[in-house]
Amino acid sequence: MKILDSQWRRRVRVGATAALALFLGACGRRGQAPAFPPPEVAVVVVQPSTVPESYEFSAEVAPYRRVEVRARVDGIIQERAFTEGAVVEPGQVLYRLDRVRYDASYRAALARFANAKRTLERLEPLLGQHAVAQQDVDNARSEYEASQAALEQVKKDLDDTDVRAEIPGRVGRTELDVGARVTGPADLLTTIDRLDPVYVSFRPSSAQLLAWHQNVRARALIHPGSALAVQVELPDGSVLPRTGRLDFVAPALDPATGTQEFRALFSNPDRLLMPGQFVRAVLVGFARESALAVPLRAVQSGLGRQFVYVVGVGDTAKMRDVQPGPWSGRLWIIDRGLNAGDRVVVDGVQKVIPGRPVRPVPLADSASAASRAQPPGPGR
Repeated sequence: MKILDSQWRRRVRVGATAALALFLGACGRRGQAPAFPPPEVAVVVVQPSTVPESYEFSAEVAPYRRVEVRARVDGIIQERAFTEGAVVEPGQVLYRLDRVRYDASYRAALARFANAKRTLERLEPLLGQHAVAQQDVDNARSEYEASQAALEQVKKDLDDTDVRAEIPGRVGRTELDVGARVTGPADLLTTIDRLDPVYVSFRPSSAQLLAWHQNVRARALIHPGSALAVQVELPDGSVLPRTGRLDFVAPALDPATGTQEFRALFSNPDRLLMPGQFVRAVLVGFARESALAVPLRAVQSGLGRQFVYVVGVGDTAKMRDVQPGPWSGRLWIIDRGLNAGDRVVVDGVQKVIPGRPVRPVPLADSASAASRAQPPGPGR
């Protein structure tokens, strides 16, 4: 019995010693941080390529043609035959002036003409019979022609008492109404704007013009009739469902602003573009060669700077300040800060700690890349 008791005690001591060793080992590890694997990030390798490039400018809509409506004769306005803001057609009567005086002048001129005509018709046959002198016939013919010219003039004045639209378009506000006296062409009655098509004018700066002129491809696009397409972004942010073409470039810079006027022509059957409206003009057709571009979401902003995360030697992430240029669809052209071959973090930037290793995978292989891709907001 003593032998069995001693063996049992020995086994208890060995088990207690092993348990104490395990406990002390666990207590020793409790003060050490666990070793987590590097976070996975999706990267793109930046390579030079030809990237489509667009430019945006503030622009203003102007009518294709604006006509000032003025009376050719003087008189009192007896009727305004249009509704302000309505669409009018060529020949449509807009104003009617008092025509009593012009009607009387017309009837007097008509009587004078009829008398001169009868006199000439009576004398011409007598000339062959040597019954009248040639001088009398010549005087009668002169009177006939003078009275005919006077008749045509007073007939025109009579017709001009009806002031008509010269072009199709939208008529504006009347400046003089019924009962007002019109003194002649010096008085503006109203205006008519032709709204289909319309012009959209914008003004690139002298620095932008210089950059375009230094590029062969861009220089070929900034003249009327080129392949340059102009899109319009409306005030609500929507895009006009048709493009315009450049049809005029001012021959010189405006010395007051240092800009040059460009003008594009747009069809406007739905009247979405109205004179005086401010829109955004987007020029499409430019391209930048040997450009370095990254997805929009790769560029971060903070503390007045813009930067990206670059995976360097040893798969260590570091922050790199960049100077972004214009947008190109879902890409952002980087003017400065990146080099060909740089691995730029696109997805997973929230897991990056500068100076710590990461596990980079190509963007196309990232399981979350598709779900995180979002359409870009309004262009710069």
